[in-house]
Amino acid sequence: MTEILNALSNEIAGHSMLAWPVVVFRIVGALILSSLIGFERERKDHAAGLRTHMMVGLAASCYCLLALDLVGREFGDNVRLDPIRMIEAVTGGVAFLAAGLIVFTRGEVKGLTTGASLWLVAAIGTAAGLGVWLIAVLATILALFIVGVLKSLEKQAS
Repeated sequence: MTEILNALSNEIAGHSMLAWPVVVFRIVGALILSSLIGFERERKDHAAGLRTHMMVGLAASCYCLLALDLVGREFGDNVRLDPIRMIEAVTGGVAFLAAGLIVFTRGEVKGLTTGASLWLVAAIGTAAGLGVWLIAVLATILALFIVGVLKSLEKQAS
């Protein structure tokens, strides 16, 4: 019985190459940074709001952490891992989601900024998942400036 419990304990603990506090910090960090942008979109009543942005950032972070884990494993000589493919997969998947938000009605294009913010949140989640915090935090601050401050300046100029 002890052997079975040890095996299950090892399975639940996982095989991550990163320490669990680092994994938790990266996932929660991606969630927090993504939520800041999502909250701004939600506040302005856009289709993709807080929860959508948080889910995209969380997913991107998880994919990165999984890719980092895979890169650290030994699979033998016949398996090649390319971490760049992970970024391409996140980008492609989120671009598809973001494109679905863009609509053309009555001669106007709507949803471009929200689609772009989803794409950016994926990049922020990717940066957080990879532990590149300077990029994650700076991109979040700049995005909030773009969708908040610049939008106000545009309205004043009109």
